[in-house]
Amino acid sequence: MSAHVAIVTDSTAYLPQEALTHHRIAVVPLTVIIGDEALEEGTEVSARSVATALQRRKPVSTSRPNPEEFAAAYRAAAATGAGAIVSLHLSAEFSGTYDAACAAAAGAEVPVRVVDTGMVAMALGFPVLAAAEAAQAGATVDEVVRAAERRAADTSAYFYVDTLDYLRRGGRIGAAQALLGSALAVKPLLQLADGRIQLLEKVRTASRAVARLEEIVAERAGVSGPGDAAKVDIAVHHLAAPERAGALADRLRDRVQGLGELHVSEVGAVIGAHTGPGLLGAVVSRR
Repeated sequence: MSAHVAIVTDSTAYLPQEALTHHRIAVVPLTVIIGDEALEEGTEVSARSVATALQRRKPVSTSRPNPEEFAAAYRAAAATGAGAIVSLHLSAEFSGTYDAACAAAAGAEVPVRVVDTGMVAMALGFPVLAAAEAAQAGATVDEVVRAAERRAADTSAYFYVDTLDYLRRGGRIGAAQALLGSALAVKPLLQLADGRIQLLEKVRTASRAVARLEEIVAERAGVSGPGDAAKVDIAVHHLAAPERAGALADRLRDRVQGLGELHVSEVGAVIGAHTGPGLLGAVVSRR
């Protein structure tokens, strides 16, 4: 069996199952805790159940994987004949997942490169796909890491939430920013920057916030001429807002020429626990 570079990520990449299977990407799950019940993201808890728990004001929190879960994933990859592993994860500013992966990598039987992408959701998923495609093409570990880092650098994520309260409760946004967002019933638009969630703009109404989100994404995607090769992929995420997400995706599909892939999906339980129902987000990733 020839040696190859194996790819590992975590459950917050929210990649379609067919992509995981096709590229042989291993996923280590984070945990969602509802009340006193710990549930594995992706198999034991859905985003909708988290949204319901939040609406009923049940305590909801999240937890990183433990290092042994990563160690098991690395052993499994080595057993397939992998000569090295690239392990790509959500921003270390959001979670201890990166640290857990690093702890497991230190004792792995094959070399493991752990990468903090500074991203989450499909903003993480697109760099993971870039790494997997490079690995399947026979790239070296360094080349695989560079492919992921280039894609992450060319990826932007923007999102709208009905309230910043859930992000404030989970410590993902500062109290001062949360206060700014809630003043005068302002609707916040946020972005991922430097591995953190930052307040981008304040808009007066939900409808205007969604319209502005569309404008920002279209501007970031750019407009290429008819017949040009696809240069940009987009993902639209939501939590308990499928109609709103579908409508945004349709408008972006019409508006952005030269579009590559366009994914529409509900976020998983971990992200849902921190954003709350009504989330609408978009990821723009240049190839």
